[in-house]
Amino acid sequence: MKRFLHPFASVVLLALVFVTACQPVPTGNANTTNTATTNTSSSPTPTPAAANSTGAANLPVTLPVLDAMFTDEAFAGELKSRLQLTDEQVERLRKIAREETASLREGEGEDHEGSTAEATKRAAEKIKEVVGAEKAASFTAFVGERWAGGAGALPSKPNSVPTDTRIVVNAPAYRMDVFENGQLVKTYRVGIGYPEFPLPQGLRKASSIIFNPTWTPPDEPWVEASGKVKVGEKVEAGSPLNPLGPVKIPIGLPSLIHGGKSPAKLGTFASHGCVGLTNAQVLEVAQDIGRLGGTEIKPEEIAAYGKKKTETKNVKLGRDVPVELRYETIVVEDGKLHIYRDVYDRNTNTEENLRAVLEAHGVSLSDLSEPERVQVLEALSAMARDAKGNPTDGDGAATPSPTPSKKADKREGDRVTRTVKGQKEVVIEIAALRGKGYPAPVNLSGGQQPQPKKAAAPKKRA
Repeated sequence: MKRFLHPFASVVLLALVFVTACQPVPTGNANTTNTATTNTSSSPTPTPAAANSTGAANLPVTLPVLDAMFTDEAFAGELKSRLQLTDEQVERLRKIAREETASLREGEGEDHEGSTAEATKRAAEKIKEVVGAEKAASFTAFVGERWAGGAGALPSKPNSVPTDTRIVVNAPAYRMDVFENGQLVKTYRVGIGYPEFPLPQGLRKASSIIFNPTWTPPDEPWVEASGKVKVGEKVEAGSPLNPLGPVKIPIGLPSLIHGGKSPAKLGTFASHGCVGLTNAQVLEVAQDIGRLGGTEIKPEEIAAYGKKKTETKNVKLGRDVPVELRYETIVVEDGKLHIYRDVYDRNTNTEENLRAVLEAHGVSLSDLSEPERVQVLEALSAMARDAKGNPTDGDGAATPSPTPSKKADKREGDRVTRTVKGQKEVVIEIAALRGKGYPAPVNLSGGQQPQPKKAAAPKKRA
């Protein structure tokens, strides 16, 4: 008899792929290539004093996150030294995360009816049982901070435009921008993490680019159940079973920028906490980040790596490239107001946040005409919904979804939320914002494949 799992179960199973596909892992005896570099100074970073209120404190800490953290050997030691947890408590936490993960199977097919909020609540209850009520809050804050990788360094001003060299990713806009010396030079449309395993926020950094990354499936039940790969059997680069594509760029535990995505996965959910690109895009990004990091990667070098797909190459950058991961659903862009769906149900599409964004650009809500105000507030309400279309509430959690259908109950296992139901964005022209805001996309790469030319219509006979 097939068994239907609790919606939260899908969140936990994501750790299986997440740990191996969206986490920087050792590349074995990979060769390291250092292209000529002249400048080894670090790029400027924002002042940590300007802490973003939507940083580490608001990152959802789930059991998959905890399970991923334990793959870092230093994590357990930090729990003991910083939080004064006992060996027994640490091992109980490790066991809870591992047992939840190992009890599940990877599912394929339709969406389930869960949410990030449900996963967070379940994890909080389990953690509290182990560490106690007094330490539960500090534990969650510590894990969230570690996952954010420096969220406190995000700029406090909404829609901030970088003045230095860096990569900026705004998850709800499915957009990644390349800034060079304060100028936007390239924009990529990207895939983001599923709501059950969202792309984190914070200031990260890229220090290397790994060409032809391999993937080794972990010793987990879902691997053998899939029938596609075997535990411990290395999946070569270029294989259709390798989820990483030709390039992975570690940006701090446990996230990557990597290829392997189809064009259809851009502008939607595509990964377990990573930034997903097509193979063609990620090769372009590799050149972009190489240039920004003072390590030029020539097209002929990339072509040579492509001819030797089984030979992993780790290219070390001359200097770190900052990678800023944002979650901004209200954005003034080139004189227009963009309101994106709150796909991670963080309750960001509120009038309070709207006022803050407008004021950051020298405009108040009262400066808008009556028709503009009505249009903006209606759009704000329409976009204050999670990926399933459920309204978000005041706690940043989506309204509970209805009981799963009989059709869903017949499926074995749970599914991640793969698509957004309904409209993803509303764009409104506001007279008072003309000439203001974050720059519009430049040299946009949407990952589309070249369209074949249509055959000429046959000539009619006279």
